[in-house]
Amino acid sequence: MSKKPNGRLVTVIDSQQITPNMQRISFQADDLSDFPADAAGGYIKLLFTEQGDTDLSQLGADERPKMRTYTIRHLRQSLDQFDVDFVRHEHDHNGGGFAAHWSQSATVGDTISIAGPGEIKPINVDTDWYFLVADMTALPALAAQLTKLPATANSYAVIKINHGDDKQALTKPDGIEVIWVIANTAKTNLLTAVKTLTWQQGEVSVWCACEFSDMRALRTYFRNDKAIDKDNIYISSYWKSGCTEDGHKIAKRNDNEAQLSG
Repeated sequence: MSKKPNGRLVTVIDSQQITPNMQRISFQADDLSDFPADAAGGYIKLLFTEQGDTDLSQLGADERPKMRTYTIRHLRQSLDQFDVDFVRHEHDHNGGGFAAHWSQSATVGDTISIAGPGEIKPINVDTDWYFLVADMTALPALAAQLTKLPATANSYAVIKINHGDDKQALTKPDGIEVIWVIANTAKTNLLTAVKTLTWQQGEVSVWCACEFSDMRALRTYFRNDKAIDKDNIYISSYWKSGCTEDGHKIAKRNDNEAQLSG
């Protein structure tokens, strides 16, 4: 008998459209005791066949599942449950990919295999102020980072959303100002919104995750223009416009190699 890829089977127990462009799916697992207690904000991999099916028994002996990465929004470890927020995409043959399509059609009782969780670099909390930046794909991760900041934390969280109604109530320190950037309104983008904000005095921690081209522009600003110390910055792309996750991985690898050789 061929060995199937390792994965943890989880079951959909709820699915809610929380904003016009965000779907929250709640999952039940048999046992999440091996998850880190602070796994919210980390990531899991949803596992699919090449055809976008969730039944991994269809995979051949030499086939590996296609993996799609999503953030754990909430973890209820004592109940062996967690939530994942999915950006809703238009239902066409080209938009969103099969993970997005699966998330919008998933119903209670559906099952899917996951791998993980994996951790991302946490924000350095031992600084004078904070600058967090995200688009909708990284909003769940940014929301988790906000809950880990000191109660006295201050400054900015800049978040690009698809529509004004995609704003969410966020648990955060009172001193963090949330700036919502609405896509396709005027000519505002993440970099423009970030650069218009007053640069504070003292040491800053930067946490930034968004689309690939936006990430590169913001990286130039924070690393080059503002010379942020590498220990005080996390900056990553979560997707690339026009690419599947597989294509995005190649773009990230090439970008990392260019950074190392530059």
